[in-house]
Parts: sequence; C-alpha cells; structure tokens
Amino acid sequence: MSAFDLISVVITTYNRSDALALVLDGLREQSDRRFEVVIADDGSTQVHQEEIWHVCESSGLSITHVWHPDVGFTASQVRNLGVAATKGIYLVFLDGDCVPEVDFIARHRSLMQSGCFVNGSRVLLGESFTRRLLAGQDSARNRSMGYWLRRRLKGDASKLTGLLRLPDCRYRLQPRFVWRGIRSCNMAVWKADYLKVNGFDESFVGWGHEDADFVLRLHNAGLIRKNGFCSTEVYHLWHTEASRAQEGGNADKVRQRSLTGQVRSTIGYDESIGAPNVVVRSWG
Repeated sequence: MSAFDLISVVITTYNRSDALALVLDGLREQSDRRFEVVIADDGSTQVHQEEIWHVCESSGLSITHVWHPDVGFTASQVRNLGVAATKGIYLVFLDGDCVPEVDFIARHRSLMQSGCFVNGSRVLLGESFTRRLLAGQDSARNRSMGYWLRRRLKGDASKLTGLLRLPDCRYRLQPRFVWRGIRSCNMAVWKADYLKVNGFDESFVGWGHEDADFVLRLHNAGLIRKNGFCSTEVYHLWHTEASRAQEGGNADKVRQRSLTGQVRSTIGYDESIGAPNVVVRSWG
C-alpha cells in the first residue's frame, strides 16, 4: 500500500487495555481498510502491556505499539513518539477509550482537504452502559436509530449525532481560532502540517489544553479548522476524571500564546526524536 493512500491512526492509552480492545475491535470492522494503527502508550504497566500485545496479535491489523516509562500525564510527548512511528501522510488521533463507528476511517478520508485539519466529535456514554460494553454484554457499533434512541432516553448516550452523516460543505470550515469543542481524542491533520508546527508541545504538563495549544498553532501556521461533527463521531467510554490540577496554568499559557502568533512548539516532535527508554513492537 502506498503511503499516499495510508492513514495513520495514532491512539493514546494508559492502563486501560480493556477499553483499547474495544477501540481496536472497532477499527477491525472498518469499511475502509487503508490504514495503520500506532498505539502511543503513556507508560502502562506490564500487565496492561501484555493484554495489549495479546489483542494486537489476534487483531489482523497493522499495529505498532510505542511505549515509554510512566512519568505522569505526558500525552503530548507520547503522541509525538507515536507520530515518529507512522508511515502515512495523514494522521488521525484517537484516544484509547473512544470507540469508532464502522465508517470512521472512510468519513475522515472524505473530509481530507489541503490547508485544513479536522476537529472530530464524540458521543459521551454513561457509566453503566460503558461497563456493559467492556464486559462484552453489548456493542455500540453499527446499531440502529431505534437502538440509539433507547440509549439516549435511558441516559446512556449524551446525544444522537452519531446517527447523522452530513455532507462536506463550507459550513464545516472555521477559519478563526475558537477554543470551544476542540477534541484531540478525535482529530486529523496532514503529517506535513504536524511537522510544520513541531507537533504537540511537551512543555504542557498534566491534563488540560495541550490540544487547544496545538490547534492554535495550526491556525497560526495558516491552516483552517474543519469540523467533523455529524460525520466522524466516536463513542467515548465513561471514566473517572483525571486530575485538573494543571488545567489553569495550561489554559493561561494558551491565552498568552494567542497574543504572540507562535507556530512551533517549544518542546515538541523534533525534541522527542531519540528519547530514551522507548520500546517499540509491531504486528501485521
């Protein structure tokens, strides 16, 4: 397969091998098979790594698992390390608890446009429904309108936009930076544009707004945000919230950068190359 046809799906994960298994199951059922998977593992324990390897061996997908030691929440760094292992010219970022619909790759491919990056969307799932999915007692993929109406009425799903497939038109384009609705758990960008802004900025420590900074710098580089709502929705499994201790400081950093026009990350992709203690395994 030519790199010009290949979409590289970079999935972040940390100690949620059960959720990641559902994500990989969703990717295994894709109507568009022209993609590879890179799992960007932010330091999962040996037990979770072994569970991931077991799923990878039986998935039938082309998968690379990139792991680095656990030093806290370092999503920016592990995404950069994941991108370093990709072969495609187009990147789709997905969190390891976001289950894709069967046309997820096809829809992202249909929205690919030079000079743009795609901000995807998600449907939040409830706690009890998530537990049933993780236990293999139900499935969220390829279900009917009636099924999702029942889930919505029971409070199992936050919205019904996962049922809709609106066309690619100018209304999706958002030329100016807007903080609202940024979703790094479902986002796509040309690899050349990712490198142009030096990837995610690893100076953002802890949870919060490294994705807003990434989007801001893409805008500063002249790119236009294209919204993928009613086309690329993923089903976001319930989980307890991560610590928000660093959120305020990270948000202030983004606000400051909005005044400077900064394009390249301070510590980013280039600086991650050759990082020590990175372990890479591949299947398919």
